[in-house]
Amino acid sequence: MVKKTDVLVIGAGPAGIISALTAKRYYPDKNILVMKDVKNGCIPCGIPYMFWSLKNPDDNKLGMDSLKKNNIDVILGKAVTVDRENKIVAASDGEEYKYEKLILAFGSNPIKPPIAGIDKAGIYPILKDMDYLKTVIGELKDAKNVLVLGGGFIGVEFADEFSKISGLNVYLAEILPRLLGNSFDEEFSVLAEEKLKEQGVQVLTNNKVTEFLGEKKVQGVRFDSGEEIKIDGAILGIGAVPNTDIASNAKLGIGKGKGIWVDEYMRTSDPDIFAVGDCAEKKDFYTRRRASVMLASTATAEARIAGANLYRLKVVRENKGTIAIYSTYVDGLVLGSAGLTEQSAKKEGFEIISSASETIDKHPGSLPGSNKIQVKLIFSKHSGILMGGQVVGGISAGEVINIIGMAIQQRVSMSELETLQMATHPYLTSAPTMYPIVIAAQNAAAKV
Repeated sequence: MVKKTDVLVIGAGPAGIISALTAKRYYPDKNILVMKDVKNGCIPCGIPYMFWSLKNPDDNKLGMDSLKKNNIDVILGKAVTVDRENKIVAASDGEEYKYEKLILAFGSNPIKPPIAGIDKAGIYPILKDMDYLKTVIGELKDAKNVLVLGGGFIGVEFADEFSKISGLNVYLAEILPRLLGNSFDEEFSVLAEEKLKEQGVQVLTNNKVTEFLGEKKVQGVRFDSGEEIKIDGAILGIGAVPNTDIASNAKLGIGKGKGIWVDEYMRTSDPDIFAVGDCAEKKDFYTRRRASVMLASTATAEARIAGANLYRLKVVRENKGTIAIYSTYVDGLVLGSAGLTEQSAKKEGFEIISSASETIDKHPGSLPGSNKIQVKLIFSKHSGILMGGQVVGGISAGEVINIIGMAIQQRVSMSELETLQMATHPYLTSAPTMYPIVIAAQNAAAKV
């Protein structure tokens, strides 16, 4: 017997949950069903912190309470096919579900590069599955030497966590010349590397892993330089690829970036099917080139657009492109990036002006807990429009980068940032006379 629902959401990560909640808010009379294929999911951004900061890994569980409170049904099942003509989704257990509107929130699959020996025991890709991750934690707790492969955000955060575990030697390997190289200019990314080294992490940049050594279980790793080190565990933190198999088999359009093609309203090539989150194609806010951005914050923004526009288009809820806004935390050091870096802007051929500021995040700076905060802004030379920004400092830097992200999204100009009106307080912000975003904008204006 085919079960019927108005809206079917496949996937119960952040994108799937927010899609369903938004749809219910805008279309309260519609029945909404969420299908999840992992019994116990987890909060994606919290995965690294399950290994030390969270004393109980279950605290990172992704709950379904918000769905149930809003009368949204949740079932455990794995979708295998989408019959677009009849609007039926078949699950692996033989059940079938008929929909009016379908939201695909399949997520992504971790990259597993073709390295010799990568299938040995003790080598772990990052899966958003609580039961799997608890097994990984149990198996790594007795390790002596752990390699984290990948120097992007996830790799840096894992290395930071592992460095806090007593008696554990931590190696962080990155094929590029520096950590976080795709998201920060060098003067910022080097700060993360220095912080990790202070914690005892052995950072191995410009190093390509060519083989994992050992019998059935990993015992070492070999690099392209010929150097070998002993390890008894490894985390693969080198990114992910969109999960599009079912969409491809259903003949939905696939973009050049291998994600499901979507328009500004997150509609696929089938107007009754939407795609959000990691599985959906991303385009850069300024260049319109494909962007390999996989963030829960981006996914939930897309989910709100899809949920609002399921039955009626609401022009204010359109996706104008991916800004690529990130933040990370390394032992008290917060780094944030939004939009284009100076390096990426020049690579694209933009004529730019870059400027920086450095101040203290409290006033007076002698207040307890004060931290230095540095801001770098990237402007179009001719229009003065903000195109990117980076920040490093204490906890407040995490919200400063969100201000910069909003300014990019709204195409705020240099002169508007110079006259930014902000709330300040001695314990909460920099002084109004030395607000870092304003000072950086003034420094840019001085170059015009």
